[in-house]
Amino acid sequence: MSSYRYDLHVHSCLSPCADDDMTPANIAGMASLNGITLLALTDHNSAKNCPAFFAHCKKYGIVPVPGMELTTSEDVHVICLFPDLDSALRMDAIVEEKLIKIRNRPEIFGRQIVMDENDEPVREIEDLIINATSLDLRAAYDTVKLLGGVSYPAHIDRQANGVVSVLGTFPESPPYTSYELNDSSNREEYIARFPILASLNYVVSSDAHHLWDLSDGSNTVEINDEPYSSDTVRRGLIDFLKGR
Repeated sequence: MSSYRYDLHVHSCLSPCADDDMTPANIAGMASLNGITLLALTDHNSAKNCPAFFAHCKKYGIVPVPGMELTTSEDVHVICLFPDLDSALRMDAIVEEKLIKIRNRPEIFGRQIVMDENDEPVREIEDLIINATSLDLRAAYDTVKLLGGVSYPAHIDRQANGVVSVLGTFPESPPYTSYELNDSSNREEYIARFPILASLNYVVSSDAHHLWDLSDGSNTVEINDEPYSSDTVRRGLIDFLKGR
């Protein structure tokens, strides 16, 4: 078992609400300065910057995790993490078909920039990616599971798009095994309100939209990473989040 300093909720310049300087190279560089060794890219409803993100994390010795922050039909944000790029990009294609199609207005919502492995812009996504999808919580959970990944509600202790604020409770179905907090000091309050949370694993992540928002490296997770490889670490993380 090894301890990894993590941040599992980070947005790149692909997310219109994130700064344009949140490029894959800049994210990896700032994470390295903060001592983070396990880092997930979770743009809104898209994994299109994950290939470039992988390339830059490798340069800094950071284990990259491909993912996305999915908006369900209930308007709940769910973190979806995958063991490899292929499964993340397969999810990307599924979600793209499930998005409500509205043309982005960059002057209002922000640009949606896809980057290459040289940290250069390749193109901009024309349809707005922060809309809700037609996948409800159960369909999203089942789809991610079929692809070998794990999903769990994001920032349950926040009002905007948190499962508790939207539904008024933490659901028993789908059978989530983990959840995310924005502030770890809120955990006891939420367990008192929703006792089901006491039996689940949890993570605390930044939801970074600016470089200065990235986690300071104080959050850690223990992962069985023998024999060592980045694939083993990713699968160990997913096993942890699945409650194994």
